[in-house]
Amino acid sequence: MILSVSRRTDIPNYYSEWFFNRIREGFVYVRNPMNAHQVSRIDITPEVVDCIVFWTKNPEPMLQRLDELDAYNYYFQFTLTGYGKDVECNIPHKKEKMIPIFRELSKKIGMNKVIWRYDPIIFTKKYTPENHLKAFEQIAAALKGYTGKCVISFVDFYAKNKKNMELLGAYEIDKNELMEFARRLAEIAKKNGMAIGSCAKRIDLNECGIEHNCCIDKVLIENMAGSRIKAGKDKNQRKECGCIESVEIGAYNTCMNGCKYCYANYSGESVADNYRKYDPKLPMLCGTLEKNDKLTKRKVRSLKEWQLSIFDLWKEGGDSIP
Repeated sequence: MILSVSRRTDIPNYYSEWFFNRIREGFVYVRNPMNAHQVSRIDITPEVVDCIVFWTKNPEPMLQRLDELDAYNYYFQFTLTGYGKDVECNIPHKKEKMIPIFRELSKKIGMNKVIWRYDPIIFTKKYTPENHLKAFEQIAAALKGYTGKCVISFVDFYAKNKKNMELLGAYEIDKNELMEFARRLAEIAKKNGMAIGSCAKRIDLNECGIEHNCCIDKVLIENMAGSRIKAGKDKNQRKECGCIESVEIGAYNTCMNGCKYCYANYSGESVADNYRKYDPKLPMLCGTLEKNDKLTKRKVRSLKEWQLSIFDLWKEGGDSIP
């Protein structure tokens, strides 16, 4: 299986001690967000985990403990934008703090295992297209040689973030302006040695030089695993999403980053309440089993395909199929 750590919260930044404890013990409890009393026990040993995908805005708490992951394949989706604390409230200074951390992580694990995310892109009076292009160019230049790929997305308006988007004065630009903006992003990325892809967008940006991206990327994972991965599209994501299926171990209403565009937090009060429940020794993130909970062991397995197909034998053997 592919382990997602995590689309719902920033585990590397705030809950890395809990995660390393789970790795050491080999299992985790995850509460079903759609059925609060349904809890899954999920094995996360190297025998069943083919790759871990980390999502974070600050992996610094993990940097000195990465050797504990030597038995696993993994890579990081590292979000680094041009927003200030008016949008990303609890993220340290980008130039002084986050860019050096990005570079340090890249040096430790390799540039192909650190993907830069410049997302979501929000247009406001302060964060205009020109402002974004300036910030994007500065960050891209600073990360040149430290990553080979950048992923962008444009903000989605959900009921959970609509009020904050209105308070920020967020607006949409027309298609022609958007396409020109995307072309300029692609030119900057190319200049700095990066491929660029878009995340789960309905609009086709291929003509701008921006490919449709898969954040949980089958090709990248197969290259890391050294084998084919038998996995289909993740049915739990939007139809525009190209990610393959994964197992999510995070929890909503637990991220302390305080980003105004966040869809994973319902309220600051809920986040604070859940954070008070955090105990790194417990198998569940920010909670514990309750009286009416039903604990079920989830069936998980490796997705690797070790048996060679006829096509594989043909590729290895020559021009004709035996």
